[in-house]
Order: sequence, then structure tokens, then C-alpha cells
Amino acid sequence: MFELLLVCAYLVGSFSFAIVLSRYYGNSDPRVQGSGNPGATNMLRVAGKRLAILTLLGDLSKGLVPVLFANAVGLNLQQQAWIGLTAVIGHLYPLYFSFRGGKGVATTAGMLLGLYPPAALLALLVWSLTFFLTRISSLASLASVTLCLPLLAWQQPLALLPVSMLSALLVWRHRSNLKDLLDGTERNFRD
Repeated sequence: MFELLLVCAYLVGSFSFAIVLSRYYGNSDPRVQGSGNPGATNMLRVAGKRLAILTLLGDLSKGLVPVLFANAVGLNLQQQAWIGLTAVIGHLYPLYFSFRGGKGVATTAGMLLGLYPPAALLALLVWSLTFFLTRISSLASLASVTLCLPLLAWQQPLALLPVSMLSALLVWRHRSNLKDLLDGTERNFRD
């Protein structure tokens, strides 16, 4: 059962709400506009609030639903964390879209919500405060991940290995943002 759920979580994670919504509403592929990232932040830039919110909710659900399902069928917390990680990997490297996916923050938030809601709430608060102060989504994302994923691992030690791998993956996916942050050229929402 666990192995089957890993495959299903990857396939669910591979579904790109940004790309599908863009096609459905006649917009260009978000991977060739704005930041080139098929996620909620870029959708806000290139397609507006409505599609950004739909993308955010869809991407969040890709991390949440597989974890909740794994919990419902009686898998332990570590197995649930591996399933959540696999859903995030699907988002980062989607089978259906030539392995060109998003940065994984919303899908990770959904995973956190399913595994340990206090960590998800803290992540939302950290993201919101950082974004409010800086207007830089990538910095807010990195701050929430680096502060909240360790909390999850501390409170739920069985999740330590999958959460550590997830943290490394998210920092890796944000490497261009980190470079731009250090160079002072990262996009923000003040402009």
C-alpha cells in the first residue's frame, strides 16, 4: 500500500494547476512568462489574482490530500511524510510537463498542514510577516521553510529524514532566487 501511495502522490504532485488553468483560460504558459515558474506567485504576476488563488489552492491540495489519505489508511507519520515529500517532488519535477515544475512552497505548505498543523500555521505567519516587510515572495518562502520545517522535525521526530530532504530540495529550487537576493536583483511586489 505504501509504495502505491508513493507513486500516486508523485502523479498527483505532477499535475500543474498553473499550466492547466493558463491553458483553460487562454493565457500563455507561465513557464515562458514572468519568472518562468508555474506557481501562484508567477500566476499573480502574469495572470491575475483569480488564477493565482486557484493555483495556490490547487498546489496546496497536492501536498495535503495525499498526506491525509495516508493518515486515513493508517500509515505512520514517517510514511505520511515520505508521501508528502513525493507529492512535492512531483510538483518540482512533474512527469506531465517535461519535469519543469514550480518551487514547491505551496505544496509543502499543504504537506505541513496534513502532518502537523501548528507548523503550517507558523509557516503562514512567517511567510506573511516576511512578505509584508520585504514584498519579496522568494525570501518569505525561504524564511518560512527554514524556520518551520525544523519545528516539524523537532515536534515530530519520525519526519526528520523526509523533512530534511524536503528542506534541501526547496533551497536547491530557490538557488537562483538566493543568488538574486544576494545580488540585490530579486523581484519584489513594490515595482
